[in-house]
Amino acid sequence: MKRIPSVILFDGLCNLCNGFVQFVIARDPAARFRFAPLQSESGRRVLRSAALPDPFPETVVLVEAGRPFTRSAAVLRIVRRLRAPWPLAYAMILIPRPLRDWLYDAIARRRYRWFGKREECMVPTPELRRRFLD
Repeated sequence: MKRIPSVILFDGLCNLCNGFVQFVIARDPAARFRFAPLQSESGRRVLRSAALPDPFPETVVLVEAGRPFTRSAAVLRIVRRLRAPWPLAYAMILIPRPLRDWLYDAIARRRYRWFGKREECMVPTPELRRRFLD
């Protein structure tokens, strides 16, 4: 039976978030992850299928087998499945979630100021198109 890829939903206007998507793509040669901007119809469909509200607060969302993970838990679950040495970062799961999410939220609140914002969601190259939901 073919395994359904996990889906990463991200803020398609955020330069930091787009950089994170590029980071994951470069370290995920097995193509375990698919991607969709939170602003897209496909992103909204995934949110609804995972019983999350639309619009969803601005955060990275990982949906694995229909189960949603957000904020620091999403990021740590993602890096755990990347090429070495990144799975070692999963050890940060030992930090209490309120502290991890506090740091995540502090960066998320300032991401446009620190990293900038796009006018429209990124358009993947033809070779990467298959990694993005339609």
